[in-house]
Amino acid sequence: MSYVAPIKDMLFTLEHVAGINTVAALPGLAEAGLDTAQAVLEECARFNEQVIAPLNWPSDLQPSSLRDGQVTTSPGFAEAFKAYAAAGWQGIQHPPQFGGQGLTKLIGTPCVEMLNAASLSFALCPLLTDGAIEALLTAGSDEQQARYIPPMVEGRWTGTMNLTEPQAGSDLAQVRTRAVGQPDGTYRIFGQKIYITYGEHDMAENIVHLVLARTPEAPEGVKGISLFLVPKFLVNADGSLGARNDVWCASLEHKLGIKASPTAVLLYGDDKGEVGAGAVGYLIGQENRGLEYMFVMMNAARFAVGMQGISVADRAYQKAVAYARERVQSRDVAGSAASVAIIRHPDVRRMLMTMRALTEGARSLAYVAASACDAGHHAPDPETRQRNLAVYEFLVPIVKGWSTELSLEVTSLGVQVHGGMGFIEETGAAQYYRDARILTIYEGTTAIQANDLIGRKTARDGGAVARVLIAGIRETASSLEGRDGDFGVIRQGLFVAAQALEDTVGYVVASSRTDVRAVFAGSVPYLKLAGIVLSGWQLARAAMAAQALLDAGEGDRAFFSAKIATARFFADHVLVQATGLCHAIVGGAPGVLALEDSQF
Repeated sequence: MSYVAPIKDMLFTLEHVAGINTVAALPGLAEAGLDTAQAVLEECARFNEQVIAPLNWPSDLQPSSLRDGQVTTSPGFAEAFKAYAAAGWQGIQHPPQFGGQGLTKLIGTPCVEMLNAASLSFALCPLLTDGAIEALLTAGSDEQQARYIPPMVEGRWTGTMNLTEPQAGSDLAQVRTRAVGQPDGTYRIFGQKIYITYGEHDMAENIVHLVLARTPEAPEGVKGISLFLVPKFLVNADGSLGARNDVWCASLEHKLGIKASPTAVLLYGDDKGEVGAGAVGYLIGQENRGLEYMFVMMNAARFAVGMQGISVADRAYQKAVAYARERVQSRDVAGSAASVAIIRHPDVRRMLMTMRALTEGARSLAYVAASACDAGHHAPDPETRQRNLAVYEFLVPIVKGWSTELSLEVTSLGVQVHGGMGFIEETGAAQYYRDARILTIYEGTTAIQANDLIGRKTARDGGAVARVLIAGIRETASSLEGRDGDFGVIRQGLFVAAQALEDTVGYVVASSRTDVRAVFAGSVPYLKLAGIVLSGWQLARAAMAAQALLDAGEGDRAFFSAKIATARFFADHVLVQATGLCHAIVGGAPGVLALEDSQF
């Protein structure tokens, strides 16, 4: 089936969960309300449904290819990217002074979701370009911003992030790429970078590489890393393209999924360009602060990868529902004269509801995070800005880690709903499963996100932000006092889950200095616990809003009743995992750490 953007759910979540009207009331954001969001989302849906989504399956069969250092992307990608850029989608969240539309993150987030649902492989190029723009906005000089950001916003140039090296992996302290200063203030870059998404392609005139490297006098470790801008083609003073730089694509990785996205091995300083030995690079910001600057790009990319998880989960859910409606097999367990569509079978419904609830819960949490980000940048008083930014920073590793972990479960269930046909590539269900598998790995594995959540986001502030969120969960649960039926179940589930999260936060804070290995043995379960509880909270809020609209006799009654049923399912089948995860975190470290290395 073709992709259909879930506009109704997106708009409902923006209005009733993420508070778009509150965001639009902030200074300078009056044009970022629900009406604007609806217009933007409807046009974004049309573009992605008609232009990008049809490329997803064919591009998996005809991935990008490399010949003589030049990459040819999948058929249709170059033309689609030109259309994407011409429609202004690359600049939707970027400042107007650089050619962007300056819309809020809250409106931009569902647009990111739609693009990734249409084609993960295609969307990776805009994703990395957004990150490069953010890094330059944060640390680039006025000249660098003026020269490089507008062409990237226009889509004439694209951006990359060059961190990983063969010996380094996720340990950036091991980065060995060299940057040698020149008399004219430039640097010559020498080294090899691997896993560079869209490191070489034919979709744009130029590629702006942001590269981590060390100067000769730099201290060891992460404190000695600097960030450099290295364009594929040098840029002349008038903005035209000049000589070919000494950065070359040595090979493309052959991958399990996202096959159409060219993942490049790049060689710097192999003396193959027109500038002599060493790629010409330009220092961004100050020497030895590169990791600090790159984290801006990484944070933006991590949130976007979380949205990728939600996107591919939704695409898999849509396909599974369509198949379950049309596939006729076996009689109804309650009795039927003939075979029925498998959507009638209880376990298929359980799988579909799991897919739906996980996806909608993660979507709601991500949109709430985007709303906090907007408030963190636009609220009139410093205290409100600081509070919202703290919430956003706390949620980013959860959005990245939890949303991508659940995408594996959802896409796997999508294969299961299809049965044997799901294991056959021609049905398309397997592609979502394969594509999703990278999401828990790149831009920081789930363990890296979980370590960040424990160390920087929980232990460092004594659990302050976490406890603010827990108080919000309890407030929502208390507002359901006296209700029975679905809302009674949801209320009880929230109270129990909030207690599990609070007990876990208390353990993390108390034990992080006395038994750090035990705490980090439960880091990923802690991230999953936080994702489950916070997602369940947002679904409860969505259900309450839906009930209020039902009581008022407004809107689509079937849609509203489905929101309530989804929240109830989540409380019954997902939120109940919170207590078990708490036990595993607080008491499970001895089992994790019991064996000696040689015993494995």
